[in-house]
Amino acid sequence: MILLNRLGVLRGHRLTTSPWRVGLGLALLVLGFCIWARVHIGRNWGTPMTQKNEPELVTSGPYRLVRHPIYSGILVAAIGTAVALSWTWLTIVALAAIYFIYSATVEERYLTEQFPDAYPPYKRTTKMLVPFTL
Repeated sequence: MILLNRLGVLRGHRLTTSPWRVGLGLALLVLGFCIWARVHIGRNWGTPMTQKNEPELVTSGPYRLVRHPIYSGILVAAIGTAVALSWTWLTIVALAAIYFIYSATVEERYLTEQFPDAYPPYKRTTKMLVPFTL
């Protein structure tokens, strides 16, 4: 956001100071559980689509709720920021969501190859990004 502000993308866009939107945005930011997920995955973490030597399939902690909680947490935090600042930012969040879905799909192909017995059942019982829906 700082970079976009410096580049002048925000010129002419009034940021909100509505207390209810700031409160809702802050609540969504806090709900983003990407830090918990990052700590929980430990040595298995890497940049998107990184392949590790001797990976371990993590299905506990936040990974019980969704298969990609770091992506989910970043998106929830970004939605919170957009709600607090300006509805216009939701467009950028949507673009990020498209990238995360693509990245998650590529990672899942790799995980299916690495864990042919364990990953398909986990995939069938756990949603990709949003518990109980997606």
